[in-house]
Amino acid sequence: MHETSLGGTLRDYLTGEEVEDTTFEEFRQALARLLVEEKGYPKERIHPKVMLTYAVEGQEFERALDFVVYGPDDKPMLLILFCIGSVSSYVRETLCAAKLLDGGPVPLALTTDTNDAVLLEVKSGESLRQGMAAVLEWSELLTLAEQTAVPELTLEQRDKLTRIFHAYSGFLFSCCNGACPAAGPKKE
Repeated sequence: MHETSLGGTLRDYLTGEEVEDTTFEEFRQALARLLVEEKGYPKERIHPKVMLTYAVEGQEFERALDFVVYGPDDKPMLLILFCIGSVSSYVRETLCAAKLLDGGPVPLALTTDTNDAVLLEVKSGESLRQGMAAVLEWSELLTLAEQTAVPELTLEQRDKLTRIFHAYSGFLFSCCNGACPAAGPKKE
């Protein structure tokens, strides 16, 4: 199932701007509120819909990543992907995105459907926590991200991960002939 417009707008919790109301946007907004109000994340450290731009065989593509949480040094320390369906089926896609993100690789990644979640150490791919307890408190995130280093990718590693990520994203591109607002060929 892909994300579709509901024909309206709503106020983004993090930015205060009007954003398109889609089939999944309400869930993203609830997750943002959880991070700030219950987990203590500073709003300004959570960036919504960060675009991951990449190229495959000379063609550029882009994919919106739901949230990237930046540390005090302005480096990304947590990537969050919202998913629909089994959280475990999005683990590899999430790990690829975390390794490919500009300014990354990101040390930690979280995949969630807002009912379940898995926290991943990006370097090893290991699941650190499962369930909604995987959503760390801000202080826990700062400590864990500092202790978790991810080496830079070689060009060969980056190329392989880009192709894997593109294969996952290709399902978004093809399910609705590019109508999904979160993914597709890069628009000029």
